[in-house]
Amino acid sequence: MPELPEVEVSRMGISPHLIGETIQTLTFRTAKLRWDIPKELKKLEGQVIRNIRRRAKYLIIETDAGCAIVHLGMSGSLRVLDAEIAAGKHDHVDLKLTNGKVLRYNDPRRFGAWLYSEDGEHNVLGHMGPEPLTAEFSAEYMQQKAVNKRVALKQFIMDNKVVVGVGNIYASESLFSARLHPQRAAGSLTLNEWIKLVAEIKQVLQTSIQQGGTTLKDFSQADGKPGYFAQELQVYGKAGEPCPSCGEPIEELKIGQRNTFFCSSCQK
Repeated sequence: MPELPEVEVSRMGISPHLIGETIQTLTFRTAKLRWDIPKELKKLEGQVIRNIRRRAKYLIIETDAGCAIVHLGMSGSLRVLDAEIAAGKHDHVDLKLTNGKVLRYNDPRRFGAWLYSEDGEHNVLGHMGPEPLTAEFSAEYMQQKAVNKRVALKQFIMDNKVVVGVGNIYASESLFSARLHPQRAAGSLTLNEWIKLVAEIKQVLQTSIQQGGTTLKDFSQADGKPGYFAQELQVYGKAGEPCPSCGEPIEELKIGQRNTFFCSSCQK
């Protein structure tokens, strides 16, 4: 599943090709992805794209007539192509520009979404925590949110109501870098431990964005090139392999129904 870095890389990849350009037509080859595709999106035809921003794992394409809110789901991707290139089997949405280019949305599993909003706000964006790469996401904030919380630390940092965009891969990697066990009770961390963990989450996410995201199965960048952060992974997907720090085998367990990778020797 594309996580925050992959979505941010997609935003960075498509923005230079779309901002300032005019939408000629929107073509939908399916009536429903995760949710029904709203007919109101047709209001964007003839509109200039003013900006493309990201909130959590959603991309918001802004025009004067409203916004398209796009989620890549489990397997979605966006490409900017020449409009004459024929659509493939899983190419469900075309946003065609008057300059002869098209933003094409491909989604084999159809778990993604195209939604409409008049002002860029939507109920899918409600009740979300701060963005992890902003000053609002701080050790002090996390310690306050975690008071008396006995939930596993990994589940806590993956809760979008606490902080958005810390997905499964990056949670495992950040906890390893911070030397914190994923099953620790969130409320048990000291302020110094939160300082370390928040710093590592920011660093891991920033590094992944710089590397173009993590390509495991489904994600590729807007230009079709893979992300290279997979080469930087220390523990994720490496059960049974030696820990890069101490040499003990990396362990795997499920926390909140998600595969979790860690070193019980290094992480306490």
